[in-house]
Amino acid sequence: MAGLLRKSISRCAQNIARPSFLLPNFAEASSVSRTSGCGIQQQLRNAHVIINQHRDTDFNNPSLTWDFTPENYKHVNAWLAKYPTNYKQSAVIPLLDLAQQQNQGWIPVSAMNKIAEIVGVANMRVYEVVTFYSMFNRNPVGKYHVMVCGTSPCMVAGARDIEAAMEKHLGIKKWETTADGMFTLGEMECMGCCVNAPMVAVADYTNGVEGYSYNYYEDLTPASTVKILDMLKKGEKPKVGSQTRETCEPMGGRTTLLEDPPGPYCRDLETA
Repeated sequence: MAGLLRKSISRCAQNIARPSFLLPNFAEASSVSRTSGCGIQQQLRNAHVIINQHRDTDFNNPSLTWDFTPENYKHVNAWLAKYPTNYKQSAVIPLLDLAQQQNQGWIPVSAMNKIAEIVGVANMRVYEVVTFYSMFNRNPVGKYHVMVCGTSPCMVAGARDIEAAMEKHLGIKKWETTADGMFTLGEMECMGCCVNAPMVAVADYTNGVEGYSYNYYEDLTPASTVKILDMLKKGEKPKVGSQTRETCEPMGGRTTLLEDPPGPYCRDLETA
């Protein structure tokens, strides 16, 4: 028994010391979580955000050609113009965001390489940025990327009930995409809407760069969340922001700043 216990502890220690990006593949990463037996559960997520090690596929490999459209090169040049010529690499994040909008919500490795070429840095410098920020998806997502806030105020206010309602309605689990490619369900850390918790953010990739939107839906209930999903699927525009009030004031109304401030006031910006 003592020998078995030592062997189990040793295997557990090896798994803890072996981060997922060093594992041969995602399936092995999953098996580590299931079989380690050490009480530490790895958070396993869909490949659009979590796999740190790129693996070539037929649809995502460096041999494929990718470039910004002529129309979107206007945006590229506008971003580059904001920085000195010797600091073009400062535009990496906005260019990645632009590429993701153009490419239906995700960034292939060939797009990363193109951005590295544009700003004049090694490919690895762009890879480092993409793998650091969870806002960048490295595998395909749905037309609507729906992210429920998972931070404490939203959790206390019922975020898990919102998540469960979406999973049941869409027939998927978190980090998965519906079979019709319409929705990907994810999670995001605090998005600053704690007073209107719980909330979800929805990235809309249905209409390319010019039609892209990233909207917050707040003060949600399971029923209102399902209603929003149904409206999005029909191509309709749900009410953005709180679903039950017009501002971020307390549910019972304002308790301070009840009178007009005495000034001085800001100049009229419309005529400035």
